[in-house]
Amino acid sequence: MLKPGSSPVDWCESNYLYSPFIAEYVNTFSNVLFFALPPILMWLFRPYGQVFNQGVHIIWGMLIVVGICSAYFHATLSLLGQLLDELAILWVVATAFALWFPARYLPNYFRRKRCTNSRVLRLGARCGSIWILAVFCWVNDRMFCDTWSYLNFPYLHAIWHILIFIAAYTACVLFAFFDAENKIPEKNPELKFWPSDNYEFLGVPYVGLSGISWEMDHVIKKQHLI
Repeated sequence: MLKPGSSPVDWCESNYLYSPFIAEYVNTFSNVLFFALPPILMWLFRPYGQVFNQGVHIIWGMLIVVGICSAYFHATLSLLGQLLDELAILWVVATAFALWFPARYLPNYFRRKRCTNSRVLRLGARCGSIWILAVFCWVNDRMFCDTWSYLNFPYLHAIWHILIFIAAYTACVLFAFFDAENKIPEKNPELKFWPSDNYEFLGVPYVGLSGISWEMDHVIKKQHLI
């Protein structure tokens, strides 16, 4: 189970090509976004968590866990790594389900009025498109490895890692936005982008709430009093 190469799954990238210690070098390091972006998302969503729902930070933390497990799997190709990789993904899905789809709200959630916010619609379309492209890469790497190896590009699974992270965290941002819009409309939830709100395509999306400065000052003062 711990033995390198004990997993029955072996992706298209050649093993131990760049390092004698890392089985799939590119697939291992393509998980970098799982480590780089969640801390930024935790920082961007800190006001959201303080005012509305701190559970959103669990999602960002779980994405880091997914990155760790995926990197371990591709570095060793061990059966334990494969199981941890798959379990971590299920943990993220379960956490998201618990956060945004509690049973008592599920019917009302799907009966809500159609979203007309153009910024939200654009992000949703981008998320869906990236998700489709990610699945395309995963399927091609798994089923047409000989073709891509012949083309000297056996790295579609690495691209899958990058695209699926972008699609997954974007979907979580959208769910966080809809949840806030549904439960605290008085805070006027707004989809924003970091570092500049003017560059949607290149920016990191997050949810901003109105009146946040007062709320944060109130929380900070309360913490100092305690």
